[in-house]
Amino acid sequence: MLIPSHNLPLFRKRVLITAPRAYGARLSEKIIYQGGLPLLMPTIETCFLEDYQPLDFVLNNLSQYHWIAFTSRHGIEAFFQRLNTLKIPRDFLKNCQLCALGKDAEKLLEFTDIIRIIPRESSPQGIVEELAKIPDIQHQSILLPVPLVVGIPEPDIVPNFVMALQKLQLNVTRVPVYLTRALTGDLYPLELSLLRLGKIDILAFSSTAEIESFLRMVDSPVDYQKCAIACFGPYTAANAEKLGLTVDICAENFSSFDGFVDAMIQWLNRSFI
Repeated sequence: MLIPSHNLPLFRKRVLITAPRAYGARLSEKIIYQGGLPLLMPTIETCFLEDYQPLDFVLNNLSQYHWIAFTSRHGIEAFFQRLNTLKIPRDFLKNCQLCALGKDAEKLLEFTDIIRIIPRESSPQGIVEELAKIPDIQHQSILLPVPLVVGIPEPDIVPNFVMALQKLQLNVTRVPVYLTRALTGDLYPLELSLLRLGKIDILAFSSTAEIESFLRMVDSPVDYQKCAIACFGPYTAANAEKLGLTVDICAENFSSFDGFVDAMIQWLNRSFI
């Protein structure tokens, strides 16, 4: 970029990112392009399952599902990786219609072109709203490939999604496709020290699980009172408030990290008026 760094909207702003490595790398790139200084401190990690038996059973019986709704990029990658490992041909999906959120649809298109729903609102609720428009959706079967959460309470996103689908009288099957695991604060003495010293400008959360794990790493709200709290969308922000955080920044466009970074910039602009 030919724009001088000091003219970029996030110039010298340190943003602490708690997302898992893959998401954190993508968000970091967006922040760097706007002049910011991202610091990665993943509070959760995503990894392979230890027990594939439930998933393998479902993958060998895909013909019984009318719909498959993916709620994350990791879910898409893990689902198709396991299909390949089991050598299940992708035409097993021919009776299914697929749903993906926002930019996740681009990842899904790397594996298949049978996407039916990319909701206007990039959230599980957005999928529910689109399914509700379909005539005779009642009693159809929908598969939810979701994470198995370990070490922290499961966020309410997936349980609420299941309940909303059941209200449409869909037959819902949720199956774990990858593991989401809490990490510990002893991995990050430097990052947590910078936070306590007030050297972090923005603390960026992209999911409720990150917040749950982060709160186990700190001693009290005093540790993060000197920085702004940013959440990637209203659902994460609502859960952050339930967990006792005061949210300063919330992306209105939460279909991509561009909207998250734009929200940070807008907040900074308002703060210095």
